[in-house]
Amino acid sequence: MPAIQFFEEDITYKLKNKTAVRGWITETIHAEGYKLKELTYVFCSDSYLLQINQQYLDHDTYTDIITFDNSEIAGTIVGDIFISIDRIRENAVKYSHSEADELHRVIIHGALHLLGYTDKSIPEKKKMTLKEDFYLNKRSFIS
Repeated sequence: MPAIQFFEEDITYKLKNKTAVRGWITETIHAEGYKLKELTYVFCSDSYLLQINQQYLDHDTYTDIITFDNSEIAGTIVGDIFISIDRIRENAVKYSHSEADELHRVIIHGALHLLGYTDKSIPEKKKMTLKEDFYLNKRSFIS
């Protein structure tokens, strides 16, 4: 079984270029000096992610991504990342991106959270966006 798995909850969504996306995420993790043990991406709806946000984070807002770091050993990645495909589609239109580009941005955003990057302050968000852009430019597959 690959170290990176993709699942759907309450929606039907098939990620294109799964093998290439796995390789890209793995290369990102290794480039940041971490070891990949297990990473699960779950594609879901707004309502599904809202329930997770309410239940686990006590937030009552829609979001595009929630990342859970389950790592117990420093420098090792174990996590679950939930992504709202509804939010991806809406944000792609809002920011004039393709749906695939927006999805890839959010996919790598979640990985960056597991790698220790945060986006709570303006400087942190700026640094994270630069990292997202850097790794988006490393994609060797076509969106």
